[in-house]
Amino acid sequence: MRSLLPKVSSSILFLLLFVQLWAQDDKKLDVDVNVNKGGDWYTQPWVWIVGGAVSILLLVALIRGGGKKDD
Repeated sequence: MRSLLPKVSSSILFLLLFVQLWAQDDKKLDVDVNVNKGGDWYTQPWVWIVGGAVSILLLVALIRGGGKKDD
């Protein structure tokens, strides 16, 4: 019984692997991706740079301005 379990489990594993490989699409698709078109506002690099700078400044302001100093 012990020698049967690894054989059955590996057979099921290989069967599932074969089904997955057999299900792959072998047709050649012509996909046209144009990355140089205008795009939306969030695809522009300057938006991410400005957003990162504002986030860092806001984080610094919240961390430094939150506490009071007792003299």
